[in-house]
Amino acid sequence: MREKGLPCFKAYDIRGKVPDELNEELAFKLGMAYAAHIEPRRVAVGRDIRLSSPAISEALIRGLTESGVDVLDIGLCGTEMIYFAVPHFSLDGGIMVTASHNPPDYNGIKLVRRESVPVSGDTGLFAIEERIVTGSYLPGQQSRGSIEYADIMEEYVSHLLSFIDKSTLRKLNVIVNAGNGCAGPVLRHLSDQLAVSMVTMNKEPDGTFPSGVPNPLLPENRRETAEAVRSHSADLGVAWDGDFDRCFFFDEKGEFIEGYYIVGLLAKTLLEGRPGEKILHDPRLVWNTVEAVEAMSGIPLQCKTGHAFMKERMRKEDALYGGEMSAHHYFRDNFYCDSGMIPFLLMLQILSGEKAAFSSLVSSMQARYPVSGEINRNVADSDLVLERVSSRYSDGKKDYTDGLSVEYQNWRFNVRASNTEPLLRLNVETRGDLALLHEKTEEVLSLMI
Repeated sequence: MREKGLPCFKAYDIRGKVPDELNEELAFKLGMAYAAHIEPRRVAVGRDIRLSSPAISEALIRGLTESGVDVLDIGLCGTEMIYFAVPHFSLDGGIMVTASHNPPDYNGIKLVRRESVPVSGDTGLFAIEERIVTGSYLPGQQSRGSIEYADIMEEYVSHLLSFIDKSTLRKLNVIVNAGNGCAGPVLRHLSDQLAVSMVTMNKEPDGTFPSGVPNPLLPENRRETAEAVRSHSADLGVAWDGDFDRCFFFDEKGEFIEGYYIVGLLAKTLLEGRPGEKILHDPRLVWNTVEAVEAMSGIPLQCKTGHAFMKERMRKEDALYGGEMSAHHYFRDNFYCDSGMIPFLLMLQILSGEKAAFSSLVSSMQARYPVSGEINRNVADSDLVLERVSSRYSDGKKDYTDGLSVEYQNWRFNVRASNTEPLLRLNVETRGDLALLHEKTEEVLSLMI
């Protein structure tokens, strides 16, 4: 039990308000503590577009170099560019300064080891926190580390393009919304290499977030992309979060496509000609994914929600692909890490090959397995509410992989506690029954008080 920990240290990464919870002094100490705990020789460091990121990154690098660590500073980038740089350049670790989709007054830090293995609460993050709290991170007598500045865009984009056959793409009309985050420069490089017509919105990285913090998971943040798809008669729309490790899709009608159905679509595509491969999915919504994977002779495996759990299981199983309904997509050929750009490219190839409207590729999935969408409830005592829900549905088939999942013949649901907020998150799905979906969603919600 962490008694007097630092408030910005979370289960998967570091995230907090600037400067009260995360600041340059803490970043400097973190650099030293990371060096003391991981004992790396060379580390990649990158940062997002937040106004506080340059100063935090500079302080972090100073802590690393004063501990004798050589730093490869790749500057402004997306989180997945750190995941790429570490194994590509045979580095001992990587650190990304980002708060992704959090409000402007937040920032954060993500840590990985060699081969981009994540450093989470269970695998060293809290040990690094303890070093900072106790001061057990000061380096011994050694020479100062060096700093090398590198532009890795060309090599990174080449890696992305290895996932598709560019020659198969047709001239699709695509709306891409970078959200003034880090995706803009990557999309510019990709547009030069792809035979598609791309209209890029909010393409300039801007830490003032003139169009709002990029988080397309929030319904109110989808309107701009949806309207652009309709006004340009586009074949699809895509929007990214701030550090672009998640992407979100809109069909040709401007309708938002739940990430759950994207997982099924990508799984089917990647399994073509690869029977027997393993596909990971999270427990929140499962029926469509299991059906899609088994139809292609793949092996569906359920994994606890969260990037650290998914990446660990991906490596353990040597899984081909893993998908979460929250729009995190993991690929074996991407060092078992998640990417927000690879799904975008794969979708271009899927639409080019099918020569069909995007909506027609997911409509049968949506009809067979309608979903509630994730619903959050602020509760005083998560454990008490989960106990109440479990008791009410005592006759259902239960699973505790992540929170509580209860399954009946024609409907199922998952309730799980947030790792970072005092929230319970509910997801419900049925076997093609919208009336049952609405009934059971309200029924479970009535217990979440």
